[in-house]
Amino acid sequence: MNGGARKAVFAPVDNRARVDAVVSRLGDAIELGLLSDGEQLPGESELAGQLGVSTVTLREALMALRQQGLVTTRRGRGGGSFVSLPEVPGEERLRVRLRGWSTEELRDLGDHWAALSGTAARLAAQRTEPEDLVQLRRTADELTQAEDAAARGRMYGRFHVELAAAAQSARLTREQVALQTEVGALLCLVLGSDEYREEAAARHRSVISAVQDGAHDSARELAERCVQESTARLLAERLAL
Repeated sequence: MNGGARKAVFAPVDNRARVDAVVSRLGDAIELGLLSDGEQLPGESELAGQLGVSTVTLREALMALRQQGLVTTRRGRGGGSFVSLPEVPGEERLRVRLRGWSTEELRDLGDHWAALSGTAARLAAQRTEPEDLVQLRRTADELTQAEDAAARGRMYGRFHVELAAAAQSARLTREQVALQTEVGALLCLVLGSDEYREEAAARHRSVISAVQDGAHDSARELAERCVQESTARLLAERLAL
């Protein structure tokens, strides 16, 4: 993936607990599919420079990511560190995870998510040019074509990350990445339905149209409504447990 979302992945990390910050940044990006399965990461010196950390810190972070199964390392010619997309949690495991959320916590998460996506859509409508929306359109199309719930969940989450990137805000983008690692996998529970997949993709396309037209208030409302609908479905799933 190119553009602002990718830049946010490789932007300098926070000064505090840098190993953990690198592990969190790269791990979140891998689990969201922002970095592709099998993709080679930049060389150690280059990646350390991009993230603003020492090579020693980066090596410790890569070791932790290898232990988590998110990165593999190959030696010799053509070697390096490569992304390893984790297996998607099974439905029962996801339901156990959802059971760990109270309805109040889910509502609070949904409010935070709606605020992030609504603000991102409003800013994107004010700041982007039509050619900047190519990746958003592609992701919306990929959601329509995604056959399994896991792929649909990744495309849904990626759309909201890329929307923040289209707002040209590195901070909003990082916030969306972090939020999607909390809620992204759970969306698999509601995106198994072809009907809802089509509805979600249509909502995403409506947001893109409003952003392209510069209709910032409409873009914000549509993005918020999209998130609110998904949150409502997650709440219904939680209550049904």
